[in-house]
Amino acid sequence: MPDDALPGLVPRIAHGGPSSAAFVGLDFSVNCNPYGPNPALLAAVRGADHAHYPDPSYLGVRRRLADWHGVSPDEVVLSVGASDLLHRVVRAFLPAGDVLLSLHAPFGELARAAQLQRAKIHVMDEVPAALPPRTRLVYVGQPHNPTGRRLCAQELDILANACAAAHALLVLDLAYAPFLSLPVHHHPFTINVLSPGKAHGLVGARPAYALARAEVTARLDNLAPAWHLPAGTAALLAALPAAQDFLSETLPRVQNDAAALAHALREFGPVERRGTPFLTLEVGDAAAVARKLLPLGIRVRDCASYGLPGRVRVSTQANKNDRRLIGALQEVLYG
Repeated sequence: MPDDALPGLVPRIAHGGPSSAAFVGLDFSVNCNPYGPNPALLAAVRGADHAHYPDPSYLGVRRRLADWHGVSPDEVVLSVGASDLLHRVVRAFLPAGDVLLSLHAPFGELARAAQLQRAKIHVMDEVPAALPPRTRLVYVGQPHNPTGRRLCAQELDILANACAAAHALLVLDLAYAPFLSLPVHHHPFTINVLSPGKAHGLVGARPAYALARAEVTARLDNLAPAWHLPAGTAALLAALPAAQDFLSETLPRVQNDAAALAHALREFGPVERRGTPFLTLEVGDAAAVARKLLPLGIRVRDCASYGLPGRVRVSTQANKNDRRLIGALQEVLYG
């Protein structure tokens, strides 16, 4: 096939967290429980059977999660990271030329998946009365990253029913839902995407799964290769239902730390926080501020990719570390 017949490459999406550039310091760009990792889940990863292939159906893992959520094992699909699940959702349910509707800016990996599929992306800030023509997926961050906004149960029902009427699907991203005790949304036209590594301080293990009706999960599972889940990640997900005490012990501390950080950062500009461990701070030129903080051993998330070029996003790294962020901002912004 000649090169000019191939589609162009779609650049990788900017994320918080590490990059190929060397960095030593505190990373406030990552939204993760700073009191992790959950010791019970870490023990499950370390104790997994890494010497043999896992069950290719992962039926035992799916049963554990299904019993916990009150659904059938056929309504659970597993993944290494929510990003992979979102790419599969787009490949399965968003034909080229059709529309992904996102309430507020979509998660970058979902937007990239839509670009790879040659689909269209529409962004709205309010729940629509009706879906735009050719909408096949509606994306909601519950809560949204980086603003922390979330929908009430009635609004979610309205959206899901609108999806049902339009033969579309509501994709509910619950990555940060544990920090706010937000429930899954049980509806035939909702895909709940859960990535518990953030709340449990184990993002490196990349645990993720989705809950949806069986016809939907079957199509998502069909797009995964054989043995797509490593033994350690499978063991973590199997242990997850019995390992929730860690959240009740640590998340109140995360809440207190984040509230104190938001209060302190108002010295520098407007702060937006809605109960999440992360918040945004208006600093003017966010990219420039982020660059100036790096030599001071502080990494923050420039929000330009969310359409907010004047804001940085930071997530609490526990109280004593948060004070270093405050001192570095004083130096950068006030000289």
